[in-house]
Amino acid sequence: MTRVSAILIAGPTASGKSALALRLACAFGGVVINADSMQVYRDLCVLTARPDQEDGTKAPHLLFGHVDGAVNYSAGLWLANVSVALNETRRTGRLPVFVGGTGLYFKALTQGLSAIPQVPGDVRARVRARAANVPAADLHARLMRCDPATAARLRPADPQRILRALEVFEATGKSLASFHGDRAAPLLDAKDIFAVFLATEREALKARIDVRFDAMLEAGALQEAARLRERRLDPALPVMRAHGVPHLIAHLNSEISLDEAARLAKRDTARYAKRQLTFARHQLVSFQWVTPLEAETRAFEVCASVLRSP
Repeated sequence: MTRVSAILIAGPTASGKSALALRLACAFGGVVINADSMQVYRDLCVLTARPDQEDGTKAPHLLFGHVDGAVNYSAGLWLANVSVALNETRRTGRLPVFVGGTGLYFKALTQGLSAIPQVPGDVRARVRARAANVPAADLHARLMRCDPATAARLRPADPQRILRALEVFEATGKSLASFHGDRAAPLLDAKDIFAVFLATEREALKARIDVRFDAMLEAGALQEAARLRERRLDPALPVMRAHGVPHLIAHLNSEISLDEAARLAKRDTARYAKRQLTFARHQLVSFQWVTPLEAETRAFEVCASVLRSP
């Protein structure tokens, strides 16, 4: 490695990624760029532990809270936004520090993204109208009939990705999987990036998730969910499926207690963390797996020496 073109910090939720990214950005004159699919939404500040204004005074932050909750944001849209952010960051001579828990974003950034055609708005609306109030398992069965290859890769309890596959099939008549072999060139070259995945012991991570959600409730998570509820958005939108949102809205609708909502939110978040680890293990092969304690030391050892090189 002759230079460091970017720092990439991935990891499961509640693993300490954001704090590490901020420290490294401050140390190396960097810009923190969001790589988390939920922290893009302006509607979700508390429930995604999004960096606050004080963090923004220490180092510039890009692509945080810039998308309205009514938008069905995607990896393709994020990559287009990142291209602009990278150009601006490099123009100012700063080091991009990517941080987030969305493995697909990091994979797209370092390996390229499949060239899936844009789905027209009227097609998306038609598919979602037919899917309204249909259980996710039934949608999965519907996908299995028209696109079994993609259905086999998706969990029956993942309506957002199932709907995406149904939309692509409706628009093109082709399987979503059929587009995966055609990838655009990645924005970053794996040879000159410093990329780490924060591997945290499972029980310790679960405890951090539980403590953090309790802190979110203290900081106004229920009120944030209430504002989303008032917007009456499509329940299939990503913002409405953020961890904690469905269960807190169920509590606001007097369907479950707040304690039960919190329990379910913590459970779902822990399950998501497990999936993040699995995705990274199989898909983010160029990332170094380090504990949170090791990550900062290694980053300073590698990045500081390289950045001092002529």
